[in-house]
Amino acid sequence: MIIPRSEYPRPQFTRPEWLCLNGEWQFEIDHGDSGLERGLLERPLRDKIIVPFCPESSLSGIGYTDFMKAVWYRRSLTIPSEWAGKRILLHFQAVDYDTTVWVNGKEVGRHRGGFSPFTCDLSGIAEPGKEAVIVLRARDDHDQPQPRGKQSPRYANFSCLYTRTTGIWQMVWLEPVPEVYLLRPHITPDVANRQFHVEQPISNNVAGTRLRITLRDEQGIVDKKECSAEYDFSPMLTLTIPSERVRLWEPENAFLYDLDIQLLGRNGEIIDHAVSYAGLRSIAIEGKAIKINGKPVFQRLVLDQGFYPDGILTAPSDDALRRDIELSLQAGFNGARLHQKVFEERFLYHADRLGYLVWGEFPDWGCSGFGPETDHQKPGATYITQWLEVIQRDYSHPSIIGWCPMNETWQVLTDRITVLDDVMRGMFLAAKALDPTRPVLDTSGYSHRVPETDVYDCHDYDQNVETFKARHQGVGEGKPFYNQWGDKPISYPYRCQPFFVSEFGGIWWNPDAKPGEDSWGYGERPKTIEEFYTRFEGMCNALLENPAMFGYCYTQLTDVFQEQNGIYKFDRMAKFDINRLWKIQRQPAAIEKQTP
Repeated sequence: MIIPRSEYPRPQFTRPEWLCLNGEWQFEIDHGDSGLERGLLERPLRDKIIVPFCPESSLSGIGYTDFMKAVWYRRSLTIPSEWAGKRILLHFQAVDYDTTVWVNGKEVGRHRGGFSPFTCDLSGIAEPGKEAVIVLRARDDHDQPQPRGKQSPRYANFSCLYTRTTGIWQMVWLEPVPEVYLLRPHITPDVANRQFHVEQPISNNVAGTRLRITLRDEQGIVDKKECSAEYDFSPMLTLTIPSERVRLWEPENAFLYDLDIQLLGRNGEIIDHAVSYAGLRSIAIEGKAIKINGKPVFQRLVLDQGFYPDGILTAPSDDALRRDIELSLQAGFNGARLHQKVFEERFLYHADRLGYLVWGEFPDWGCSGFGPETDHQKPGATYITQWLEVIQRDYSHPSIIGWCPMNETWQVLTDRITVLDDVMRGMFLAAKALDPTRPVLDTSGYSHRVPETDVYDCHDYDQNVETFKARHQGVGEGKPFYNQWGDKPISYPYRCQPFFVSEFGGIWWNPDAKPGEDSWGYGERPKTIEEFYTRFEGMCNALLENPAMFGYCYTQLTDVFQEQNGIYKFDRMAKFDINRLWKIQRQPAAIEKQTP
């Protein structure tokens, strides 16, 4: 059997030895979440599933789309004998939602959160050359408040909510590491000084260890540094690039340096070795401009929800991840707002290689609907915990140029501090503390509750080009269009931060829709395709020509189930003349014409 999605799952921190555990697993739905009491931990499971695809998807071989309170997985394997003397790490890239893992009958890990990775150390439990039996239970009770993004709380899809994902939906893999081993580095580019600052966590401090990092480009070694690793949990090295070998990571012109990371023993022997990469680029705010490498770049973003007809949240192939970026670039966008989903890390790898700008977002919808009164009332702490895991995973990717922890938080502003205020501020501060190098938008659209947010925005689905343009003329004078909840205020006032319309358009276009078919977009559907082009061009121009805008985000890249307002169909087939859309978007924006 061909193993699905068998590419390396963590491409920015690789080791040569690893074992992909995708493919066929035993599987069973546990509707009453009584499986532990009924012995599912000890016995074979009834069905088969293809991992890493969720059971709701057709690619999983299950295709069951009703609610599943809990699901169980089971797989037996022999740990490679050549891994003798190593610690064995079992990695799950993402499991939705509340996970417990047992190996050989012993619990080895728990994790809460459907969008971030976790690891189980099997040392002393699974030995090289011997069989290991992995059992996983994932609870996903949709009666309980939890962040779930765009997963439907009803049986069927409706509005802008879609088929759920339960259980394993990203790669599962094993990795051998030494007793003392490298953890994932934080790589910070420093364009002004032509440097990379590499903070390298180590699993255990022992006497005599040293850290060596080598920076390379296509000509060979650029810089090599070494330091003691026995005194710090996370020793830091700074690698400097000679001026004649400086290559910037730029939009659609990405250059990546290679990093070779070695942990050395007392006698200079290599204890552990990993390979990474980095892009040299800067992000700065000047007035209302967001500058990349010192130049204002108008962010022509597209809303990308990352759903697939056959894989739901999981791309059917690695090529499909890369292809979505290529389709966006072909239509004239230079980046995406990754919407209500933490994308597979291999998507970010392709974005890094293609020079594609992305905003990372947390899938915060789903706590208690999406507002206004009860939004984010119960699981505030777990929102922040999971958000920190996401930033920690993705910190070093040069393609990420901003963070946005929340989306459309609809809560009226009163004189009383609410849980939403606390959680939004907590997520904002968490992002700023863990990553001071990127701007943070407190929430996309509606209730801005952090006055010092780095960026401000609104959502505007007005389909009349003239009124749409008029709404946004006041940004330069500090009078932007505000999202409101009726006639009541929901945000702290605008403080002249960089501003963009982070959702607009969403023009409904499906001329093949039949009467009564579940098909929708924003506003009245254009009567002809030429009317679509006129509306699209008018809206884009209204923002491109506004000197107070640093960018926009058009809804959306593809149709998603019943929401049929994409540039492409759900199957990624073109709906429009893509070259025409490229020409509309790629005219110079007003902010790019301004001289320093």
